[in-house]
Amino acid sequence: MLSALALPAGSRAADPAKTLRVTFQVAETGFDPTRTSDYYSGMVIEAIYDRLLTYDYLARPSKLVPLAAESLPQITDNGKTYTFRIKKGIYFTPDPAFKGKKRELTAEDYAYSIKRFFDPRNRSPYAFLFEGKIVGLDDLGARARKTGRFDYEAKVAGLEVPDRYTLRIHLKEIDYGLSHILAFDLSGAVAREVIEFYGEDTNAHPVGSGPYRLKQYTRSSKIVLEANPGYRGKIWDFQPGDDALDKEIAAQMEGKRLPAIGNVEISIMEETQSRWLAFEKGETDLEYQLWDVAPTFMTADGKLRPAFLKRGIKLNRTVDPEITYTYFNMQEKIGDQPNPVGGYSLERIALRRAIAMAYKTGDRIRVLRKGQAVRAEHPIPPGVAGYDPNYVNSIPYDPRTANALLDRFGYKKGADGYRRMPDGKPLVIRFSSTERDRPYDELMQRSLDSIAIRMEIHKDRFPELLKLERRCRIMMRNAAWIADYADGDNFMQLLYGPNTQQSNNACYQSPEFDKLYEKSRTLPDGPERNKLYWAMARRMEADTAWIMNDSRVRNMLMQPRVIGYKRHPALHQEWMYLDLDSSAGK
Repeated sequence: MLSALALPAGSRAADPAKTLRVTFQVAETGFDPTRTSDYYSGMVIEAIYDRLLTYDYLARPSKLVPLAAESLPQITDNGKTYTFRIKKGIYFTPDPAFKGKKRELTAEDYAYSIKRFFDPRNRSPYAFLFEGKIVGLDDLGARARKTGRFDYEAKVAGLEVPDRYTLRIHLKEIDYGLSHILAFDLSGAVAREVIEFYGEDTNAHPVGSGPYRLKQYTRSSKIVLEANPGYRGKIWDFQPGDDALDKEIAAQMEGKRLPAIGNVEISIMEETQSRWLAFEKGETDLEYQLWDVAPTFMTADGKLRPAFLKRGIKLNRTVDPEITYTYFNMQEKIGDQPNPVGGYSLERIALRRAIAMAYKTGDRIRVLRKGQAVRAEHPIPPGVAGYDPNYVNSIPYDPRTANALLDRFGYKKGADGYRRMPDGKPLVIRFSSTERDRPYDELMQRSLDSIAIRMEIHKDRFPELLKLERRCRIMMRNAAWIADYADGDNFMQLLYGPNTQQSNNACYQSPEFDKLYEKSRTLPDGPERNKLYWAMARRMEADTAWIMNDSRVRNMLMQPRVIGYKRHPALHQEWMYLDLDSSAGK
């Protein structure tokens, strides 16, 4: 467990001469916790803002521990009231928004930050985290949508701040995942003065009280963080498990002040080859986005090749708590245009089912992933509560049956050899992706060719695709979801109807699924909830809203000087728990 021992105010734990160099494979979308949703932006947000809770770095399974809170919440009222006490003496980093005054973090900052998810001006893609849960908050959000103005001064019965350091959250119903939500990176506290000062540019001006602050920012190119000189500081004091890696890390890190590294330099490199060459030359310190070139540095049994072992390079292998999937836009129209894959009629379900049966998931894993992934059968991945290792997806790879299904439902071939809609109109599938995803485009093209369906490719940058996705303007796209917190609810909510234009990128609307999901939210992890998850997965497959793809193996490569690294299943970045040893590898 992380020690609560605080360092003297203003003491500097981090060495400014140490810089950890990492890469992102896609551009960030911004650093306002309420306005972003992508994994990469979340990594930076996690380093800048304080959440109430976090996780023990070494404990497996994941173990919640206090961060800005003095302790884990006091839970009363039969599980519907959570009371937090905020630590005194935590300060936001200096910023012009504070007009030269030192600004302490208070309970009101957390209440304000939660309210922001319901302000329609923010168009928050993560509002679903709190929707339907906190007494009075949904009503306040509904009034704001009608009036066009969110009233931050209005009293919300479910967000009570009885004094400067106490936050009391009243829930409508028991929610067993609330503590995990409050440990998620987007639940960090922002200061109202900063939000009002920067207006629509808050994504470029993150101001938090966490271990790092933004030092330099060039959009879609470079992000540099520096250790927060006013950070309260912590001492590395985690209890190692039984495995050798834990013991090695504890021996290297025990007693060190955190963060130990003075700077984190993030470069946006979309091309795998560029990232690999940078790491191979020693220009970056941590790299895991290298599935395409895995055979270059790794043997078939998952070991580093001798040449890299000799250099002192290290490899940490885990299966990410994630799923990748291909979604269909389930709406009957995209804008004002008919959507050939949308709707719930038998012929539209047949079309989606045929495409899913023709998709070569085995080639995706074997060829494109170089074997560095496992097939995703269930919407919940391994390592996450609710995962069923015995679940087998009901949609097999079977292009022969897929062709027969299309014939049966009237998708006849035209003179050009491609199928047409049952009414005789052209059938074209528009598949959206980024420039770096060309091999995945080609795989989809080959899959659709096997059932004589014409495909058109739409290219755009990752942030732009996310914007289109949230407006339900994409017909088909590959997507990935890595655990925000290690509970199945975080994955099943991706298909919940009210989360359309947020996390439900298929814009899937199923009353049966929604009813099952709403019941699952009232249950703790266990067999009863897992039965609902089984039924929900089967309902999605019957409608064929997704093609289940894979969960990737994270092969984290580290330069010899990196010490203290162990992949955490819920934290999105581990920078503040690491150190750099300049003598290593020499």
